[in-house]
Amino acid sequence: MNRAFKKNIRVLVVDDSAIVRKVFSEELSKERDIEVVGTAPDPYVARDKIVRLKSDVVTLDIEMPRMDGITFLKKLMRYYPLPVIIVSSLTPKGSQLALEALSLGALEVISKPSVSYSVGEMSVQLADKIRAVAYVNMDARKTAAAAEPRKARISSKALAQTTNKIIAIGASTGGTEALRVVLTSMPMNAPGILVVQHMPAQFTTSFANRLNSLCEMTVREAQDGDSVINGTVLIAPGNYHMLLRRSGARYYVNVKQGPLVHHQRPSADVLFDSVADYAGTNAVGVIL
Repeated sequence: MNRAFKKNIRVLVVDDSAIVRKVFSEELSKERDIEVVGTAPDPYVARDKIVRLKSDVVTLDIEMPRMDGITFLKKLMRYYPLPVIIVSSLTPKGSQLALEALSLGALEVISKPSVSYSVGEMSVQLADKIRAVAYVNMDARKTAAAAEPRKARISSKALAQTTNKIIAIGASTGGTEALRVVLTSMPMNAPGILVVQHMPAQFTTSFANRLNSLCEMTVREAQDGDSVINGTVLIAPGNYHMLLRRSGARYYVNVKQGPLVHHQRPSADVLFDSVADYAGTNAVGVIL
């Protein structure tokens, strides 16, 4: 459908920081297709405004007074589900809470502006995420609670230290839960998997650790020079591109910075281009 016939995306900003509410409102008001219809300092104020202002998208802080964002998100998804983007600080605690929020139904996560994360860069990514989630059918996303992860199968056969097959996965909006479903279904000796999930720095470490506790495969955040071998999933670190390289029969990853690609770092395009160059028909690409 042509954007000209669509209404503006109505956004409610929920954050206990007056500065964050002001910055988000000012930056988003520069976008022609996004309208900040209100702000709220806590979930109690937000609860009334969401219904009254008919919000399409909510940006939600996690650590707030009176009621924390996780508790509010649970109530929201039960009684009035709508697209939620989590706003969190780049701390280990913030990362863990953001991942919990994603498992409860939030669609995206973005970090608060900081010295290393400029307001301009943040506003571009936030606007893109709002557009991506605005028309998600939340009712269709309702699923039964995730089943308990399977126990790892016992195998007496040692895994090979090299592999001729590679799976490359790129994921963005809603990708964290989609990745959980895909990766927990993979056997422990599956081909090496490379993952780019658009997610801020610091969050990818917690995300990889969470998946590692659920999967038969070993899942970890990639480091420069890591080998790509059977039974291992490498997650691109936030704010770093991940590329496939090859030395003889050995595949390995190059983790580095570089310019944003389509406003993203890591970028799935960068990974896929390198996989096509170095693995060719020995690789499978997946977009979630």
